[in-house]
Amino acid sequence: MSQTVSRTCAMEVVVIAMGTMVPDALARPSPHATIAVVQIGMTMPVMEPNLDAATLKAWARAIDAGPFASLCWGERIAFDNPDSLTLLGALAAWTDRVRLVTTVLVPQLHDPVMLAKALSTGDMLSGGRLTVGIGVGGRQEDYRAVGADHATQTMRGMAERVAIMKRVWLGEKITESVVPVGPSPLQPGGPELLVGAIGPKTVRSAAAWADGLAGTTLDLDVDKQNELFAVARTAWAEAGKRKPHLATSFWFALGDAEDARAQVHRHLRRYMNWIPADHVDAMAPTTGWAGSEDELLDVLSKFEDIGTDEVHLIPTSSNIDQLRRIADVVKDFG
Repeated sequence: MSQTVSRTCAMEVVVIAMGTMVPDALARPSPHATIAVVQIGMTMPVMEPNLDAATLKAWARAIDAGPFASLCWGERIAFDNPDSLTLLGALAAWTDRVRLVTTVLVPQLHDPVMLAKALSTGDMLSGGRLTVGIGVGGRQEDYRAVGADHATQTMRGMAERVAIMKRVWLGEKITESVVPVGPSPLQPGGPELLVGAIGPKTVRSAAAWADGLAGTTLDLDVDKQNELFAVARTAWAEAGKRKPHLATSFWFALGDAEDARAQVHRHLRRYMNWIPADHVDAMAPTTGWAGSEDELLDVLSKFEDIGTDEVHLIPTSSNIDQLRRIADVVKDFG
């Protein structure tokens, strides 16, 4: 298999696994990109090895103290990352200001009532600072690990669970219980919901229930991102809803170009352990971002120019020095 074909196949598998759907034919971009004041979120290094409570707490407090708009973290089951919902409780206690954003949870891996209860508890503990990004996921090993039905690994399966969660958050009785499932979320009707998506079909199907996107870009192709944002704006308008929150994310490493790219490559080799190593090696040179502070400022400016509301940066190391350096970049960007 050629390197180009290997890279393409690997990218398709990765975007599915990160809670997204493989893109189909994209709509043409809007000729008039909307300029936004883009906010910057930071992802916790939950997919890095050898984590402990001290490291996670230090990152959470540094993100909360810094110029970041949000603190993000994702979910895997068959991996050695912390449990996402347990971590939510800790993050709510360790932070006071920053918005907490799951990027992303997979509802099909959970009982929807219990997931709604856990998330409303997190919203209550955090003082109403929770945003919930969700996606279908693509790693069947995670579905197998919890005994989830593979047949539910669809947008329809996710939407059905969202409907149940929203009923819980509205205080409806799901069964003949004495009182409804609680606690009530602090945010009326429940936390904001973002769909993990990079394909227009996925985006359109989520317009009925989602408040925006929690996407990801592997190759930082701003034009493709702008096309997807145009699809979302149209889909939300046709659904009679306010403008969607447009967020995307990408992996990063700061430093000398060669060393930073090697750091991203090491991370991808570990994180993408369900993909053949040669496929990962083929895509690693152009996946994520690696370089200097000034170069990152240029990249963020390009996403701002297309009307991105928020960029979630994903670390490829648990070294907190990377976080501190990014904080300085974000201050300069603002």
